Amino acid sequence: MKTLFIILSVAALIVASSSRAAETKEQLIPRDAGNVSLRREVQHAIDKGLAFLKEQQKPEGWFSTPDYPAISGLALTAFLRDTEGRYTKDKSGVITKGVDYLLSCTHPDGGIYKKEDLLNYNTSVAMMTLLAADESKYNDLLRKGREFLVKSQHHLEGDPHDGGIGYGDDNKHSDLSNMVMALEAMHATQHLKGVEVAAGLDLDWKAAVGFIQRCQNLPEYNKEPYASGDEKNKGGFIYYPGKSQAGKMELPDGKTALRSYGSISYDGLLSYIYSDVKRDDPRVQAVFEWLQKNYTLDENPGMGMQGRYYYYNTIAKALATYGADKLALPDGRKVDWKLDLAKKLLDLQKPDGSWSNTDSGRWWEKDPVLVTSYAVMALEIIYRAM
Repeated sequence: MKTLFIILSVAALIVASSSRAAETKEQLIPRDAGNVSLRREVQHAIDKGLAFLKEQQKPEGWFSTPDYPAISGLALTAFLRDTEGRYTKDKSGVITKGVDYLLSCTHPDGGIYKKEDLLNYNTSVAMMTLLAADESKYNDLLRKGREFLVKSQHHLEGDPHDGGIGYGDDNKHSDLSNMVMALEAMHATQHLKGVEVAAGLDLDWKAAVGFIQRCQNLPEYNKEPYASGDEKNKGGFIYYPGKSQAGKMELPDGKTALRSYGSISYDGLLSYIYSDVKRDDPRVQAVFEWLQKNYTLDENPGMGMQGRYYYYNTIAKALATYGADKLALPDGRKVDWKLDLAKKLLDLQKPDGSWSNTDSGRWWEKDPVLVTSYAVMALEIIYRAM
């Protein structure tokens, strides 16, 4: 159950950025004056997806399960980022009930969770939802959430997991999936950090970057023995130091490499961005090059159909935040990932407005609420960029 939402891992995702972040980072991509017809189709798909999600909300305000507020947070963020602004403009009961449910999950320690499970993931996603719902009303809760995440960072001198963030329990395991969610929440709420920094309660960002690069197959920066510089893996990311969800591969020279894979590599790109590592940094450029070399929408590279929709969501979030308009593929083609991804998601939407992973149930991707939230948020990012 601990790997329930991690594909990571975002979750993704990650969830989505606050509306304020969307108007800054994601707007770096120039809007496309063409493709008016496709843009309307995207809006229609968003409308259908939100209509489906609205029908899934329970009277108590939660979606899918009351045990993991992150799922409800993702669905609510999709409503809050609606391209027409209808749900926030009308003070929709969907949002009001959902936020009330999230507030019922808050704890004195600053965490936002129900079960003693996936504490950091649930807290990070819920923080992003509350930030998007009202930037000022929930400031005190967001400051407490920041404190919770700061205290979750591992300080393990000499250990590869040093600087990372994991599930939030007693296990000293850190992973890039939980990490990217926490970094997103911390980055988006930096304007609230004054008091806690004075008290020494900010993340150790230098240690965080150290952990991120120890998840990257880039021997020039990652000095751990598992870091591979082979052509297929160099620049990409693995789940955590010493482990890849995509397994291992034998190299021609007899060595073994931990396979880089798609969703976690987009998480790696986002993690560097949230940590304010510059765009022209060799580590950032290396992962962007790996992502271009391995670009596909037919699968989650290295993972097949596992985590397919989380992968789609992280493509939209990471490339929009990075500011990539087109990708240069190994065969010389330049592709507009926005148009590609929009068409793919339109093809995969079901008549009732939902999406679900019919090929793999891993990481709960057979849950139409979770997957529809991923898809709608990706389309909202694409719509704003078109």
